[in-house]
Amino acid sequence: MSAPIQRINPTLRMINGTSFDSIIDVRSPSEFLDDHVPNAINLPVLDDVQRETVGTIYNRRNPFEAKRTGAALVAQNISLYLQTELAEKHRNWRPLIYCWRGGHRSGAMAKIFSDIGWHTTVIEGGYKAYRKTVLDGLDHLPRQFKLIVLSGATGTAKTHILRAAAAMGAQVIDLEKLANHRGSLLGNEPGLSQPAQRLFESRLAACFNSFDSTRPVYIEAESNKIGQIHIPSTLWASMCKALRVTITAPLAARVAFLQRDYLHIIENNDNLIKVLSGLRRRYSKEIFEKWETDIRNRNWNGFVTAILKTHYDPSYARSTASRPLTDILALTAKQLDEDDIIRLASELIAQDT
Repeated sequence: MSAPIQRINPTLRMINGTSFDSIIDVRSPSEFLDDHVPNAINLPVLDDVQRETVGTIYNRRNPFEAKRTGAALVAQNISLYLQTELAEKHRNWRPLIYCWRGGHRSGAMAKIFSDIGWHTTVIEGGYKAYRKTVLDGLDHLPRQFKLIVLSGATGTAKTHILRAAAAMGAQVIDLEKLANHRGSLLGNEPGLSQPAQRLFESRLAACFNSFDSTRPVYIEAESNKIGQIHIPSTLWASMCKALRVTITAPLAARVAFLQRDYLHIIENNDNLIKVLSGLRRRYSKEIFEKWETDIRNRNWNGFVTAILKTHYDPSYARSTASRPLTDILALTAKQLDEDDIIRLASELIAQDT
């Protein structure tokens, strides 16, 4: 006897929680790359080429031939997964499946799983319904939390302090990790590309959904754009009205910290001058030539000190002046080494208890 197939309307708590053993996105790899339910795996019943082939047959020949061709490909692909990725799944394994609209692609896999005996659940309305749930969540979730923004000039180790606080149990939204970008001109993470905007928003909604609304949420002061990623409007509005904790640090400590944190640029600085060329119009020829000379001579203390004083610190001052937040705490760094970062994180979250 076949096992039952259940259909559910998507909710963030149900999808992103522990209700299912696996979440399977059966859409094509390109669809999955653009966005997917957090923690989902991609087992496409039609890959990108196959999907295009079936669509071409449908449009240029006839629907029957397209359906027959598609069914054969779907059966082959699911058969392969049953012999590979799914070969060791036990009889009580409980998967959640979704496709674009919750129709043929997810239905085909669910039917085979049901015949095997697996209790399978399909998202009603598929990814489109899930996406609406994410957008609805991002419209109201940020307002339900007490946001505390960690502010400070470039090089005050804000991200590291927040990550240390998270390790201590604090509720932290790590925007730079979610966006795979450090939020500055030199912010590209080595070896990583930024997610699509929709995938970033899925990660952000899942993050909010995991939090306790009775406790504060800590977040780094960022602009409304991190690399190519835009912060959703409701979260941005909440950040602009949040409470603020400001960290200060000696210039020498910041310079030393940045050289450690951006070691990948120091070790491979061939494109650094090219990256900085976008600032040429903002500063004099003499300033830019001094930066270039320091880079070529590997005078990193001189270069980092100069660009902080000339570019980053004035930018931070303007940004801070434009956001009159309520200050609740001032943190003073000493060395910005590992011990100092842990101390600062402890002081940050002391009010959380």
